[in-house]
Amino acid sequence: MNLLLSYELFLAKTITFLFIIFLIPLTYNIIKRKRKDKKKFKIILLEKKYKSIKKTILLSKMNRFERKNWIKEEKKKDKESEKKNKNKILISRKKTLFILDFKGGIHANEVIGLREEISAILLVANQDDEVLLRLESAGGVIHGYGLAAAQLERLRQNKIRLIVCIDKIAASGGYMMACVADYIISAPFAIIGSIGVVGQLPNFNKLLKKHDIDIELHTAGDYKRTLTMFGKNTDLTRKKFCEELNITHGIFKKFIKKMRPSLDIENVSNGEHWFGTIAFKKKLVDEINTSDSILMSKMKEEYTLLNIQYIYNNKKLENFTSLIIENIKSIMIKIFSF
Repeated sequence: MNLLLSYELFLAKTITFLFIIFLIPLTYNIIKRKRKDKKKFKIILLEKKYKSIKKTILLSKMNRFERKNWIKEEKKKDKESEKKNKNKILISRKKTLFILDFKGGIHANEVIGLREEISAILLVANQDDEVLLRLESAGGVIHGYGLAAAQLERLRQNKIRLIVCIDKIAASGGYMMACVADYIISAPFAIIGSIGVVGQLPNFNKLLKKHDIDIELHTAGDYKRTLTMFGKNTDLTRKKFCEELNITHGIFKKFIKKMRPSLDIENVSNGEHWFGTIAFKKKLVDEINTSDSILMSKMKEEYTLLNIQYIYNNKKLENFTSLIIENIKSIMIKIFSF
């Protein structure tokens, strides 16, 4: 019995000791993270990444002798280019293609990063530089996507050419963003369009009455509330709600027409969406291609490819939570969109 108690005491001490050892660095890291600015830029030189992949594949295909000669030749080329430019000053400045990614949710919260990325580009970009936005969004709230589109407009105002690539979907608010571009590229089966406005909500008024629950709703202003979830909706409030939807739709159409004057807006603004090949015929997009092909062609044109990402949240727990929320949003979109 005494032996068992001694063993339990020893085990408890060991666990406590290990817990303290684990807790000290964990606490230190938490304090350190709090002190650090969570907002930072991540810049990836894509051409370097592609060249590294190319080199790895080429070397794997060679035998030992070929590999040795190839490495020798590459070193020779590097030395020759250094001789041409001894002072490390570029003889002719390469044009830069800034690559941004926007995978938008319902509330377009990703605009937090987009606005910072665009501000950073405007600080350094020259007139012959370009911006490529890889866009993926099924749309969402108009004030969120309106802001995102306004951020992209800043590039046009500063005469920086904007290319938008849609590999999967740019519908509704997503297309509102895309239409700001000087040139829109879509994959053949990407979903494009859905230029319309929708508003829906359930009404529990009858259910509450059935269970003898009263709801009081008081407003100052006739249209402070139009449709409500718990109060009684009237024909007048329904009419006003529909008026607001139509006004929003009108502003949406006007904005797209301003950005793409050649577009027959009345023909494409009925809320319908199309695949990329059909959208191309309707002049909603300018080219059928993928973002990968465009990046490769720009690299051949001797552009410097810079992928800019603004990271504003590094906490693993928050990232995990946001991932769950985004998955729920995606499921809801799939249920209610089709």
